[in-house]
Amino acid sequence: MTYRVLTVNREFGSGGGRIAQAIAERLQWKLLDRDIIDAIAYAAHVDANVVRHYDEHVDSWLRRINQQAMRSAALTAGLALAEDSVFDADAMVKISQKIIEKAYADGNCVIVGRGAQCVLQHKPDVYHVFVYAPLKQRIVRLKARLEKGANVEQRIRTVDGERAKYLHEYFGKSWCNQHLYDLMISSGADEEATARVIEFAMKAAG
Repeated sequence: MTYRVLTVNREFGSGGGRIAQAIAERLQWKLLDRDIIDAIAYAAHVDANVVRHYDEHVDSWLRRINQQAMRSAALTAGLALAEDSVFDADAMVKISQKIIEKAYADGNCVIVGRGAQCVLQHKPDVYHVFVYAPLKQRIVRLKARLEKGANVEQRIRTVDGERAKYLHEYFGKSWCNQHLYDLMISSGADEEATARVIEFAMKAAG
C-alpha cells in the first residue's frame, strides 16, 4: 500500500513542525500546519488572530458557561441563534475536521497536529507519527525561538498540556497513546535525520 497522507504530532520544542515541513518539501506534498488557521478563518468569517487563540486549545469552563448563557438568552428572546454564529473552540474543531477530511480526500499532504491522527485514525493509507525530544534539547530550541526572558519550561508545560487536553476533550484519546501512531520518534538534536527516518519508515511500511 502507498501512503497518501502523513500526520505529525509533536511535543512543543521537538522540532516536529519543521520536520513535517522538510518531509512535505522533499515529497512535494502540501503542508497543512499554520495554513489551517487561515483556512478556518476564511470558512468561519473571523479574524485569523481569533482562530489562532483557539488553535489546539480548549475553552475554559467560564467561557463555556457564557456561550451557553448567550444561546439561552437568544432563545428566551425568540431569536434563532445560528449554530455557527458564535465562534469558539467547539466550532473550530468542527471546521478543522472538515478541512482535515478534505485534505485527506485530495491526498499527498502532511498534516500537523489538530487531532488529525484521530480524525483519520481508521484510514489505511494515512501514516501517523509522534515526534518528541529530550527536555534539554527542547529548551535549547525554544530559547532561540521565544522572546527574551521567557520561562521556557513553563511554556513547554503549558503548550503540551493544552495539546493533551485538546485531544482528550474532543476525541477522548490520550495524546501520548502509542496506539494512535505508527511511529513515535525522538528528534534529538538532528531534525533533518529525523525527517529522513520518518520518510524511510513510511515508505518501508507502505
